[in-house]
Amino acid sequence: MQGKLIKINKFPKDKKVKLFWVTVSPSRTEYVVTNDLTQDYTPEVQAICSIRWIIEEFHREIKQLTGIEACQCRKSRIQRNHIACAMLVWHHLKRLAFQSGKTIYQLKCGLLSDYLRSQLNHPSIPMVMVMVIA
Repeated sequence: MQGKLIKINKFPKDKKVKLFWVTVSPSRTEYVVTNDLTQDYTPEVQAICSIRWIIEEFHREIKQLTGIEACQCRKSRIQRNHIACAMLVWHHLKRLAFQSGKTIYQLKCGLLSDYLRSQLNHPSIPMVMVMVIA
């Protein structure tokens, strides 16, 4: 409940961490390791881990869905604008996904599928096939 102070093999002698054993469900347990030795209560550590997980999900979603890392600009002002636009896109997708009861990934996949289907049926740029016989 209060964690166990442990030393990890091949770490420096003065570096210790605290290990917590968290029961997620009757059939599943997780181990949480922290270098914050002031942590001494398992539910508090579990709450902090859940907050960190939400942040991890945000980073994964914004990278995978908005192209935030694709900015090739060198000026900091333009980079900040790109990051702000990506965050606005993520926020809008997240809100729409919540309203529709879907995940943010299902929503984006559906948008791409709808676009692809409409372009295959009625292309906005008509392609003409030219055959050259030599």
